[in-house]
Amino acid sequence: MIGRAVKMRIMTAQLDAAGPDQDPTGFREVPGDGAAVQVDAVVFDLGNVLITWDPHPAIAKGVGQEQARRFLADEAFDFMTWNHQQDAGRSWDGGEDAAVRSHPHWAEAIRAYRANFGDSLVGAIEDTVQILRELHAAAIPLYGLTNWSAELFPAARARFDFLNLFEDIIISGEEGVAKPDPAIFEILRERIGHSLGRCVFIDDSPPNIEAAGKAGLDPILFTDTGHLRKDLVVRGLPLSHA
Repeated sequence: MIGRAVKMRIMTAQLDAAGPDQDPTGFREVPGDGAAVQVDAVVFDLGNVLITWDPHPAIAKGVGQEQARRFLADEAFDFMTWNHQQDAGRSWDGGEDAAVRSHPHWAEAIRAYRANFGDSLVGAIEDTVQILRELHAAAIPLYGLTNWSAELFPAARARFDFLNLFEDIIISGEEGVAKPDPAIFEILRERIGHSLGRCVFIDDSPPNIEAAGKAGLDPILFTDTGHLRKDLVVRGLPLSHA
């Protein structure tokens, strides 16, 4: 998962650098004449694609709005990098203990995130969920590929029933490796059981999109559900145009 402010800065730089022949939503040219592309599976990221994730409410519940804002803005701590290590398999006990030792003045904020993690799951992104349901109804194979702590993922499982629509969800914390590491895309290939060449991948992180393209996936950079529906329709997927 990636924070919105960080995501927008990276995405703006990535799009500015794109050449005229690149598809800014996925870095791969797609047919412009309405020709269908055979798609064997659609792979979704979860955080900020299907589920709005924001660590601020969880931390603020423990230390207040202002302290949470200052903590998340502290580049010396770097919450996103620290959180990524748990997404990549480090235990939360180990992650919290290491962070408190190196940044004792942030101890309360550090421990507040996990303690109130449910508050960071702001809600479902309903338009994307509707796309997911339409693809499932059309018998399109669906997979999840998410950077998420193994210890915290059960909170999402218990709350969002649409996660049951996936044939499989690859959870980085369970695998011990996280996007954009190429190894997690090899795990995805093994779990799907065939080449990734005709699989569409949807993610909100430009580095993950770039890595997915190198792994052979057809990537779509998620910025809003309006473009996502259009991007999937042009690939021949059976979605309404609404």
